[in-house]
Amino acid sequence: MRKVLLSALLMCSLSLIAAPPGTKLTVQVNSAQSGKGIDRASVIVHFTEGRNINLKKIRTTWETKTNQQGSVSIPEIPQGKITLQIIAENYQTFGNVYELNQPEQTISIKLNAPQAQYSEDVKSNEVKTRK
Repeated sequence: MRKVLLSALLMCSLSLIAAPPGTKLTVQVNSAQSGKGIDRASVIVHFTEGRNINLKKIRTTWETKTNQQGSVSIPEIPQGKITLQIIAENYQTFGNVYELNQPEQTISIKLNAPQAQYSEDVKSNEVKTRK
């Protein structure tokens, strides 16, 4: 009886520890104008909830940079909703929410060049453009 109880307890404990399904995520970041990959773009994955990665500390974000071809592979992470943010010099910052629900997923992002900034001089009602 005692052995049966211990093995049932062990099985319950292992099912609690077992990792949820994971996704190997690849992010491809390209220029919208040229179509070329963007080197060293910051890729930030925000989890909607803290995630236990490889039975280590709870993480709420994962940060990395793209390679020369504009690609980055993120080791297997638990499936679910993520917010993906891309920051690259001389490009507009990008952000969107995605659902990871497959063993392997690729997300392709096209970044635009920054838009001109406009300001209005209240005294002269003159519109100025800054690039």
